[in-house]
Amino acid sequence: MQAIKDIYRIGRGPSSSHTIAPFRAADLFLKNHKGLDHYEVELYGSLALTGKGHKTDAIIREVLHDQVDVRFCLKLDEEPRNLMIIKGFKNGKLIDTWHVESLGGGSIRIDEFESGDEREYYPHSRFNEIKRYVSENHMTLIDYILKYEPDILTYLDKCIDVMCDSIKRGITKDGILNQRLGVYRSAKGLYTVGLKNKDLDLLRMAYAYAASEENADGNIVCTGPTLGSCGVVASFVYSSLYDDGYSKDEVKRALAVGGLFADIIKKNASISGALGGCQAEIGTACALVAAAITYLHHGDTDTIEYAAEVGIEHHLGLTCDPVYGLVIIPCIERNAMAILRSYDAAKLTLNIARLHNHKVSFDMVVSSMRDTGKMISPELKETSLGGLAIAFKEED
Repeated sequence: MQAIKDIYRIGRGPSSSHTIAPFRAADLFLKNHKGLDHYEVELYGSLALTGKGHKTDAIIREVLHDQVDVRFCLKLDEEPRNLMIIKGFKNGKLIDTWHVESLGGGSIRIDEFESGDEREYYPHSRFNEIKRYVSENHMTLIDYILKYEPDILTYLDKCIDVMCDSIKRGITKDGILNQRLGVYRSAKGLYTVGLKNKDLDLLRMAYAYAASEENADGNIVCTGPTLGSCGVVASFVYSSLYDDGYSKDEVKRALAVGGLFADIIKKNASISGALGGCQAEIGTACALVAAAITYLHHGDTDTIEYAAEVGIEHHLGLTCDPVYGLVIIPCIERNAMAILRSYDAAKLTLNIARLHNHKVSFDMVVSSMRDTGKMISPELKETSLGGLAIAFKEED
């Protein structure tokens, strides 16, 4: 299993698959090919179909400047690969070609080059294996994580700062978020009402809106596990620090534990909306935060697992159908709903775990999530060719 650090990537919005991943791929290509004078980039799958809305071409030009031609290849195959083909030229001669796949959360796979994203850090890939290992070795989940990623807490320190900064910015801003949709920023208004009424649920939704609006506006945020779901994790972090009074060290440890469950989903299913629907993004974020909250409330390993399982189970089948290919409708609202569902999942499991043993394991629900994602049609996986994206256009 790969690094939990990769669940939390810092970068510019609005989409980890469409901005962070292409930026990283183009930057790697540039660093490994000195002295080229022209580039061509072809985009396929969701990268092509919603790339304009996600500013994929703009982020590529930011790296390769005026020397690049970007082409959107809009044909939708039955099993579309989120593929980016980069070609480099010198004096009109093709020097090299890379085939880059965007895997979700900013991770990439390059056929012709080792990106480092596929390095294995953990010897186990399913939670049942991990649970057995920690039990036999008298370890906690955080002990297990620190054994294989000893620098994770130092890394998460910076991630927490980025998450909090995105919320601090977002709750102060007014104005229109997107002219085409006619959507205005709402975080500041929600935050004001939440403070006035001392409504913690509303404050948490305001935080989720704030980070998500910053993401949609193309600003610096942190994935959790993607940028499309960044508001869920950022809201948890901010509320834990500023409303609940937890220390930064406690929150870092909770993020590491939650990230372990997201990492298992990434390994065995998907965290990419383009590959698995929004269950892969919002569902994973809900599971991640539910586990983190339960950890902070001193739940044992079984109860933490139960919370993560509940967090994903009730998002199974959720489609990814962004209007106009923008990470705005329904994405921002989903972040606000999911943060409350995370707390609900933790509250339920911390209490119901005393009454009975849960029958559905985390590994079972991840397996179901993988199979469900395969059954979701391509039109409902971040292509904006079905679902709400089409219904909105018909009424527009």
